[in-house]
Amino acid sequence: MSKRKGVSLDEKRLRIIQIFHEKKEFFTLKEIEKIASKEKNIVIQSVQDVLQALVDDGLVQSGKVGTSTYFWKFPGESIAATERKIAEMSKKIVEAEFKLQKLKEEVQKEKEFKKDNEEKRNLLEEVDRLRKEEQEIKKQIAKFSVINPEAIKEIEEKARKNKDLANIWTDNIFAVQSWCKNKFSISEQDLNKQFNIPEDLDYIE
Repeated sequence: MSKRKGVSLDEKRLRIIQIFHEKKEFFTLKEIEKIASKEKNIVIQSVQDVLQALVDDGLVQSGKVGTSTYFWKFPGESIAATERKIAEMSKKIVEAEFKLQKLKEEVQKEKEFKKDNEEKRNLLEEVDRLRKEEQEIKKQIAKFSVINPEAIKEIEEKARKNKDLANIWTDNIFAVQSWCKNKFSISEQDLNKQFNIPEDLDYIE
């Protein structure tokens, strides 16, 4: 003789829900235990735990009337509960998408800021190079001032051009500083400190 197979937990849950759908009434725990044991072949000792799990999951309603606790579930309630869950999940999805969009904007803003900073560093390096070259030219002028007037004139012309170039690069740095301050709301002092821009940076006279 084959051994009788027990009823699974999921099957017990389904059968108890069927009781509410078929009867369309309110029941006490004792009444549910009696019907479940007699009509649904569920071991009476397990009914209370299965019923409480259904209540916890929002699949069965419960409430106290006086000293007694009643349980009930009508077919339309599961649809309403599902719709509420869908609405809640939709709200969470919208909030998550909004946060994701904000993060993308912040990442893009950070990328632009880094790009602008790289350009500023290049400008500073070019200005520094031109200033060093100007100093070397001035040393040559001092050295050869008594030897070759034509050579001095050529060197002075070159020095003038380098000074103009240095002032152009300085002007470019000021323009980038102004753009960064307006776009990223950062003070000039913070910009200078972060990128080692001299506080006394100015045009060469």
